[in-house]
Amino acid sequence: MVVTPAHLSRAAATLGNDEVRRIRNDFPILHQSVNGKPLIYLDSGATSQNPLSVLEAEQEFYEQRNSAVHRGAHHLAVEATEVFESARETVAAFIGAGWDELIWTSNATEGLNLLSYAFLNASLPGAAPEAARFALAPGDELVVTEMEHHANLIPWQQLAERTGATLKFIPVDDDGALDLEAAARIIGSRTRVLAFTHASNVLGTINPVDRLVALARAAGALVVLDACQSAPHLPLDVKALDVDFAVFSGHKMLAPTGIGGLYGRSELLNAMPPFLTGGSMITTVTMERAAFLPSPQRFEAGTQRISQAIALAAAANYLSETGLSRIHGWEAELGQRLVQGLESIPGIRVLGPAAGQDRIGLAAFDVAGVHAHDVGQFLDSRGIAVRVGHHCAQPLHRRLGLTASTRASTYLYNTTDDVDAFLNAVADVRAYFQA
Repeated sequence: MVVTPAHLSRAAATLGNDEVRRIRNDFPILHQSVNGKPLIYLDSGATSQNPLSVLEAEQEFYEQRNSAVHRGAHHLAVEATEVFESARETVAAFIGAGWDELIWTSNATEGLNLLSYAFLNASLPGAAPEAARFALAPGDELVVTEMEHHANLIPWQQLAERTGATLKFIPVDDDGALDLEAAARIIGSRTRVLAFTHASNVLGTINPVDRLVALARAAGALVVLDACQSAPHLPLDVKALDVDFAVFSGHKMLAPTGIGGLYGRSELLNAMPPFLTGGSMITTVTMERAAFLPSPQRFEAGTQRISQAIALAAAANYLSETGLSRIHGWEAELGQRLVQGLESIPGIRVLGPAAGQDRIGLAAFDVAGVHAHDVGQFLDSRGIAVRVGHHCAQPLHRRLGLTASTRASTYLYNTTDDVDAFLNAVADVRAYFQA
């Protein structure tokens, strides 16, 4: 069941404060106080909040259709399977993919591990001939970037270590931008995989997918896109981007935790060896061997995340009906407001693009003389929730000469008042700590 967001009855051409205040009515958790202050939630880059339509979609499944999918012939099992696969079609369409090109995962991290382990399985003796295109050996190269989340770095580190392949990375400059001239030198005839983030969870940078894909295509390499910070915030079409694989997490796009997706071109998925094996992903099993189903079931062993997938579809509907272009435009405005305000505060160093340059609606920063964790606790005392630490991007922080930073990240339910309250609080940090 699709529940239309209440605010859409008066939707304008673009988002603005008035509509955002109506949007907030769909999010029960936002109507509370923290430390005696109204909650200002600026940590959606880590985990977003859930609208009523998403909460109700998951509850409705358990109240009316709870049953295993793809296994039973009884009424509840048939209904559960129908809504489960309908959810797949909805989410696949949301990212511009075919229904058979979307694999359910627990999150983007699992999706990236699925790929790396599938490539490892393809590299082992006895792998099926059609899997040869994924096999790796000494002399082969995997390329990532210096701005990657650990989830898009460590699986490739492990894969290189286990196959003898070499891991290389595209560096960033002092401002955190990718060095594309270096990328053109690094991506070459030995490159088998290029994996990079669409939008940085630290810098807010939106990377030039077209230029990076062109380099990979010229080298004959597979392209893996981390869309965790793009799928929730801007229109995403994996076919138009011409990537081979993409991952995203539901909990960053209004859905529950425990659900995410891996997109892959159907011809690649059907040639790739599975990662997990067991029930529901086979055609024939003997005591000696098994044959596997095509995608998507090929990669969905065992009981799936049924209610979470249905809730993710409800989240995709909510975002689509609100309008990803409208959301992206609003968040870009909030992102510029964040950066301009932070740059005007003495002792603040903003990471990533300067004011006036494109970015998603987040900003990470360093406060001179004050540790990021202390900044976060101070802001929490004002009812403001932000993220502190290295944001699962230690190499990037190290490159920028930091061990940690504070990050404010916006979403469709944040107003300019939220940003201004945050900036006013940040302006008081150094005086409070006498820094």
